[in-house]
Amino acid sequence: MQIPPGKKIYFLSDFHLGAPDYARSLDRERRIVAFLERIREDAAVIFIVGDLFDFWYEYRTVVPKGYTRILGKLAELTDSGIPIHFFTGNHDMWMSGYFEQELQIPVYHEARTFEFNGRKFYIGHGDGLGPGDHGYKFLKKIFRNRACRWLFGILPPVVGVGLAGWLSRRSRAVTGQIDEQFLGEEKEWLIIYSKEIMQKEHFDYFIFGHRHLPIDYPLGNSGSRYINLGDWIRYNTYAVFDGEQLSLLADTPATAAKIIRR
Repeated sequence: MQIPPGKKIYFLSDFHLGAPDYARSLDRERRIVAFLERIREDAAVIFIVGDLFDFWYEYRTVVPKGYTRILGKLAELTDSGIPIHFFTGNHDMWMSGYFEQELQIPVYHEARTFEFNGRKFYIGHGDGLGPGDHGYKFLKKIFRNRACRWLFGILPPVVGVGLAGWLSRRSRAVTGQIDEQFLGEEKEWLIIYSKEIMQKEHFDYFIFGHRHLPIDYPLGNSGSRYINLGDWIRYNTYAVFDGEQLSLLADTPATAAKIIRR
């Protein structure tokens, strides 16, 4: 795709709407919707790179209540002709047609490649990629198993959603401090993964979420860069490609200095 002059591509991830409680989630949802409204004038494409929700499961005839502001804004944007691409994350992997049918948003369950203005992008949420994290990789196989999804679906929503909320809170309690620290080039799993991909095929940008830490890191002398989009819980960060350059930015000036750069 060639981006029209004056247009841009936006990348956002890790909204985790629904967490940690209704009031704070609603405040965050309003901020995100306001941001999407501001960028609609120059957005050629918008990528949401996973964990839009802290939990999402599409039952046969119902979806989790709430989120009317974000869902309405996404529908408004696609109706106006702005393409939106969505990647499932580890918190909202159980999607099965609602976004495609109601919002006309394609949903990807694995990393995908795109090319814009001659630049090659490798995009995915990032969960389960790279070395380590074997416990989660095992759980991910279980969560994506069709039989396990069916079994979860027959639980009453009050039980299923309650269980998912407990697991989500437990996960944040375990990984919270780790998420705040840059571990270094040799220990950051997604940097290692990006380098492994680079040995097979060149990409200009590797764009991931999941890490919850905004990172803009060059991959050796190749000219390629690893971008982690951070989140909208602490950082309000996003990436934008103007057809020539990709920048990792913060919607709030106070968090711009917290972006990890090299």
